[in-house]
Amino acid sequence: MLFNSFSFALFVPLFFLLYWFVCQKSLKNQNALLLLASYFFYSCWDWRFLLLLVFSTALDYFLGLQIAKTVTDKYRKIWFYSSIGINLSFLGGFKYFDFFVLSFQNLLLKIGFTVDVFTLNIILPIGISFYTFHGLSYVIDVYKKRIPSEKNFVDYAVFVSYFPLLVAGPIERATHLLPQIKRRRNFNYDQAVSGLYQIVWGLFKKIVIADNCAHYVNELFANSSQYSGSALVMGALFFTFQIYGDFSGYSDIALGVSRLFGIELLKNFAFPYFSRDIAEFWRRWHISLSSWFKDYVYIPLGGSKGGRWMQIRNTFIVFLLSGFWHGANWTFLIWGFLNAIYFLPLLLTKKNRVNLEIVAKHRYLPTWKESIQMGITFVLTVFAWIFFRANSITSAVLYIKGIFKKSLFSVPEVRPTFLIILIVGFLLVEWLGRKGHFALDHFRKVGNRFFRWSFVMLILVLLFIFGKEEQQFIYFQF
Repeated sequence: MLFNSFSFALFVPLFFLLYWFVCQKSLKNQNALLLLASYFFYSCWDWRFLLLLVFSTALDYFLGLQIAKTVTDKYRKIWFYSSIGINLSFLGGFKYFDFFVLSFQNLLLKIGFTVDVFTLNIILPIGISFYTFHGLSYVIDVYKKRIPSEKNFVDYAVFVSYFPLLVAGPIERATHLLPQIKRRRNFNYDQAVSGLYQIVWGLFKKIVIADNCAHYVNELFANSSQYSGSALVMGALFFTFQIYGDFSGYSDIALGVSRLFGIELLKNFAFPYFSRDIAEFWRRWHISLSSWFKDYVYIPLGGSKGGRWMQIRNTFIVFLLSGFWHGANWTFLIWGFLNAIYFLPLLLTKKNRVNLEIVAKHRYLPTWKESIQMGITFVLTVFAWIFFRANSITSAVLYIKGIFKKSLFSVPEVRPTFLIILIVGFLLVEWLGRKGHFALDHFRKVGNRFFRWSFVMLILVLLFIFGKEEQQFIYFQF
């Protein structure tokens, strides 16, 4: 069931009515309904993988209880590492087993050995990377005694499988979401209206921006040898806006839908393309994943407290893991490696925490220095996205070679004027709304009411025009 589908447009209002008008007086019933809705939502993809989700949930629930009640460190470690091992085994088996086996086979072929290998050839369960990380963070926090174990299975199961974030994030923490699940929720009109605005803006990002960009991206990346360098630059730029519109659009819809039910999810994007350096970009892009790796990998490894070698090592480990988290392909590792290279000079010169506030916070326009910084950061990001999008390293290299030809300075064959206008307008709205929780957050509170409603109606018209074909979200494959 896609967020941008007609079935989801029916599912949410029906669930909303049951949630607030039938179950409002009972938190227990509300949470039971949340769990039922989440399992139904997930089973719409493939009911067989629902069993895996339930098993993963029950495993971490049980082991969390065992860790909390066990006094002896030896047995606490046994329970803890059992959870880590089983979770990572499932994730590794479904997502990475075939990749490693085939990579090993290719390596042997290159040195003259031919071997037959066993592969699983199974479909990747949707959302497995996200709900596995939910469970891992919970077990780690219980083991470190940051939180008590959750004794109510339904409440814990809602935390793991809450449907707005189940298949593509954000990656929640038990410390943030579980207290909201256990706390009585009352309908808040302003919160619900804010949620609707965020849903509309998320749908605009996905349907109008990302899906229209996807048409040209798919063509240019599939047939890069047939296009000029300038056209390939357009393809890289279109993918840059496609992935942002697609993923941040999903996050906006997830956060907006959740607000309809009185629950606030972690913010996952904060206008990353207005960043002045790569460190700031990673504080604003896929925030929940970046913070997860920082808290559960980077800091336990020593963070930035050790010597230069430890700082460099930890930085590369985190970025490579972040790349590999996205999928079993060497292109994702190269993408992570490039971002580590970008980040390293800032870390070593201790300038990685210079730009903590949004750019031009008290001004309408950035300074020339900020503009240049944003431009450089944006170009570096676009270049790295080429590897993220390409099917293989060879394809990425050929695409980049195709850019740096004499035709780079020609007029691109692909220049969809209307899409370019839409992207410019989209960036303008994002820029004006960059101080808010999301782009339309500030917009809905100020200005003329007629102008506000006219703008919302324009978005709805564009959604109607472009929303006839349902396209999956990019991050569903991760």
